[in-house]
Amino acid sequence: MIIYISGGVKSGKSRYAQQLAKELTENPAYVATAKVWDDDFHERIKRHQADRGAEWENFEETHNVSALPIAGKTVVVDCLTLWLTNFFIDAKQEMDECLKLVKAEIDKLHKMEGTYIIVSNEIGMGVHAETSIGRKFTDLQGLANQYVAAKAERVYFMVSGIPLTIK
Repeated sequence: MIIYISGGVKSGKSRYAQQLAKELTENPAYVATAKVWDDDFHERIKRHQADRGAEWENFEETHNVSALPIAGKTVVVDCLTLWLTNFFIDAKQEMDECLKLVKAEIDKLHKMEGTYIIVSNEIGMGVHAETSIGRKFTDLQGLANQYVAAKAERVYFMVSGIPLTIK
């Protein structure tokens, strides 16, 4: 089962995803999809790991999330935006190829036993990107978000820390 949580930056998406996971199981798993770019980002990751606590099984994977030993578990995948960024960079900004790769991973998770809580930033609620690559990524993110939401059994939208049930 896929549960999809979308919303703005710092809207409480990750906190709500972790709360849901802990309600569903005593031993949740967490997949961090980010690449560490600088010291600040590394410190943020360490803070997030410490906040989760010892009951969490932690994984770091930038691409092949479905290949991790997570089948049958309750897993927070945080986040689709960073995961998509990794594919976007590796596919040299080729949208069709990137979307194909992300859809394949989502389809694999959808078919696997377990609950996969996928967190993502919502697109289209702010300033339009100034560069063509930024606009291309925004388009890609919107398409990926729509795909995951369509596959998900449950969809939530976060507003200022409050989850709104969409589906």
